[in-house]
Amino acid sequence: QVQLVESGGGSVHVGGSLRISCVVSGVTLEYYSIGWFRQAPGKEREGVCCLGRSDENVQYSDSVKDRFTVIRDNAKNTVYLQMDDLKPDDTAVYYCATDLGAAPGPDCAHYSPIYYYWKNGVWGQGTQVTVSS
Repeated sequence: QVQLVESGGGSVHVGGSLRISCVVSGVTLEYYSIGWFRQAPGKEREGVCCLGRSDENVQYSDSVKDRFTVIRDNAKNTVYLQMDDLKPDDTAVYYCATDLGAAPGPDCAHYSPIYYYWKNGVWGQGTQVTVSS
């Protein structure tokens, strides 16, 4: 059974940093793409970044580019999201997910919470990140 478990969320002040984790079990991480998504109160879930099977294949949303970094540790079957220079708009529940390799085409080409293969992939339970001014 494939499971993803996020942890490391918390409260930080504007400009602060936080690293959240996604531990993957049931599959070997290096063979799958992992996406990070977030959902703020009253807003739709959105994509934050996606890491393909190759570490060179990584995409970030414009809102987090140059501030967030995704890191894979295959030995620990864990993906980290390093978040720097945090802003109040980053406040959300953060989720990691995998499409289990089902999505056609290049890795992460269509990573989106509403795209069929991601929507019906495996998701974690989420971890809350709160940024206060």
